Amino acid sequence: MDPTHRGPEEYGRDNGGFGEGSGRRRPARDQLTPEPGQPTPQARVVRLIAGDYLLTVNPIDGSEVELCPPGEQPGPPARRTATGRADRERATAPPVPPGPPAPQLPLLERAQERERLVRLLSRGRSVRLTGPAGSGRTALLDAVAADCADLAPDGVVRLSGYKRSATDLLYGLFEAVHDAPLHRPDRDRLLERVRSIGAVVLLDDLEFGGAALEELLDATPECAFLFATVPDVAAPTTDSHLEEVFLAGLGRSAAVDLLERAAERPLTDEEANWAGDLWFESEGLPLRFVQAAALLRQRDLLRTDPEAYGEYGGPAADAPFGHDQAVDGVHIPLPSLGEGAAPAALLASRLSGPARDTLRFAVALGGEVPHQAHLPALIGDTHADAALGELAGCGLLSPAGSRYRLAAGVVTQLEAAGYGEDATERARAAAQHYAWWAGHPSVTPERVTAEGDAVIAAMAQLVPGDGAGQTSVAVLLARSATPAFAAGLHWGAWEKALRIGQEAARIAGEVAEEAYFHHELGVLALLAGNPDRARAELETSISMRGALADKSGAVAGRRALALVADRSGGPLPIVLTPPGDELPVSRAEAPATPPAGTRPSMTQTPPRPYEGATAVISRQSAPKAAGGARGGRFGLLAGARRNLVATAAGVLLTGVLGTVVGLGLTSGDDDVQGNQDVTTEQSQSQDGGEDELPADGPADGSTSADPASSGSPATPGPSGSEITPSGSGTPSTDPTDPSGTPSSDTSSSSRPPSHKPTTSPTTTKSPKPTKTSSPTADPTETESPSPTDTATEPEPSQPDTSDSASGPSSSSAASADSGPAIA
Repeated sequence: MDPTHRGPEEYGRDNGGFGEGSGRRRPARDQLTPEPGQPTPQARVVRLIAGDYLLTVNPIDGSEVELCPPGEQPGPPARRTATGRADRERATAPPVPPGPPAPQLPLLERAQERERLVRLLSRGRSVRLTGPAGSGRTALLDAVAADCADLAPDGVVRLSGYKRSATDLLYGLFEAVHDAPLHRPDRDRLLERVRSIGAVVLLDDLEFGGAALEELLDATPECAFLFATVPDVAAPTTDSHLEEVFLAGLGRSAAVDLLERAAERPLTDEEANWAGDLWFESEGLPLRFVQAAALLRQRDLLRTDPEAYGEYGGPAADAPFGHDQAVDGVHIPLPSLGEGAAPAALLASRLSGPARDTLRFAVALGGEVPHQAHLPALIGDTHADAALGELAGCGLLSPAGSRYRLAAGVVTQLEAAGYGEDATERARAAAQHYAWWAGHPSVTPERVTAEGDAVIAAMAQLVPGDGAGQTSVAVLLARSATPAFAAGLHWGAWEKALRIGQEAARIAGEVAEEAYFHHELGVLALLAGNPDRARAELETSISMRGALADKSGAVAGRRALALVADRSGGPLPIVLTPPGDELPVSRAEAPATPPAGTRPSMTQTPPRPYEGATAVISRQSAPKAAGGARGGRFGLLAGARRNLVATAAGVLLTGVLGTVVGLGLTSGDDDVQGNQDVTTEQSQSQDGGEDELPADGPADGSTSADPASSGSPATPGPSGSEITPSGSGTPSTDPTDPSGTPSSDTSSSSRPPSHKPTTSPTTTKSPKPTKTSSPTADPTETESPSPTDTATEPEPSQPDTSDSASGPSSSSAASADSGPAIA
């Protein structure tokens, strides 16, 4: 169903078999339920080009944005021809109200202003037409548009500034001249396109001035504008080159003439005097005389048939004619002067029931009148769409773009008459209807966009709401309408609906929906060229979806956030990677220091060339999770629990080894004599009949004292067996010898004294330290101690009590597993 161009059968009239007497059922106006056998419409997914991005509008999962792939960027848009501009103008014009056609009223006392405006526009000058509401600005613009049809190469462009910003108007101008479906250029390309447009632009209901108005003028140097606005709007800047034209009210004679033409009959003397008083009260505004003519027509109908308005649901006596009005079937007194100056309540009281319900819905929506296609569903009457014709005939409507709204002052007058008592309930009913309608797959985005003002008004009336479930209804409506606004390229309404929906979701406590609105706001900010705002909205959405365990939504947010970081040139976003998806992080730790109170070792440790270097672990060698390596450079920013455990184990092991070495050095200090050097010796294999290599002896060649006389006790070896001092001569039985014969212990065998000088101690080559690097272990490099770093000393439980004056021990057992010993 096309809500703009409708057939006569949709107004309740017989038309070739659709009447009540034909026996055939009248079809629904909006066939949203598919017929049997027809495929069920699927959710609409629209892909459009926005600047350098490819936007996929998905009403289920949310919008996705990516860089436009090569080859999909559209070429320069084609300009519309004169025929194409005429077709578009008819499609965007307000629908003709049903019912008998209204009389065509002439443009009275506006010839001078009309000629001046056409003359200025033909010279390429821009004009600002200022007049009070109801002064006939729209009618004057219609006349000027007919006179300027052939002045510019791109013709005449009609735009509405009602609730539109300067950016919205620039995109509206681009769409009016160029044919670019599903394409929204970025700011730079937009300015490039509109700069070359040469047209006469008639802009009605302008709502801004100052710097924004200058921005619009500077962006379109080849256009001549005619701005129609009210005196309350901000004035242009002081250095503006706009021409000012003020539109005043009509004179008394012209006002009476207009009243006669609208009433379609000559006035009586009583009515002429009443019209003169009305002219003085209303300052000659043409709208007041159009409404006064409607009062006279209703009065004429009551004079011929006092019960004329009873068939519409209310008896004639209910009409507030005054306290002294007596309906005698012949004479009906004229309305009072106050009723003539504010006639909305009186006019509404004589309308049909569906028309009055339509006014109540309009008051609930802040003056926005729903499209006539929605009135039957909202009111519950199949012929309620005819109510729009009644309202237009009474002068209660005013065109606003492709729709209608209540005329100036009507909302205030109806609210005073009690038409806004149930505004909340009606706004909620309208929101529920629009949520069902906007979310249906068969409804195109263009139709939702045309109804955008009423949809946004329904949401705004419910937020913040005191009633139960009001904000939830607003969330549902915003969730259904925002994808259509985005796909219909009405991004001003898209942003308004997203912000209202986000606030409603916050109040209602619907975290998932609030995260969705934050995500959409981030995508919109990215497309609008505001990366900072986009980053803030997307990070908020990701955090909320992460708390809800919404993996798909979080992934979509991370993709958009990564695109924001890539396009803005900022740092990559810090994203917590799930455990198992990250790579180990390399860390450099300081070497372990010996415990306090210990003396440093006298062993000279050669410098290691690899100290201070950072180990580099190949990313390919790191094990990947089952779902693939998703960490990458983002995984380096988040640590793994297993790495922390390995790090703690390494630190603990280092501390234990340092403590053992420190205790060993402390207990071994008593055995070091004078200038005797520390030497090392190799542990020998225990072969049955071979002599062992001699150990280093004292420099003076003296033999060690008898251990029995010195009283040195036996010290345990590394494996737990006792080791007797050199020269004890105590045999030991090797438990591994199958013969059971006693054999001499390697630690107790006598060794000849060393004849090497003390300045050149015998040293053995230390095994090269090894570095271990494992992806699963701590990245801190674990080094095996060199023989010169670790020494096996007697256990603290059995300290060496030998007298230091008796000389050092000539032998000290060393284990092959623990490294060299300190003699």
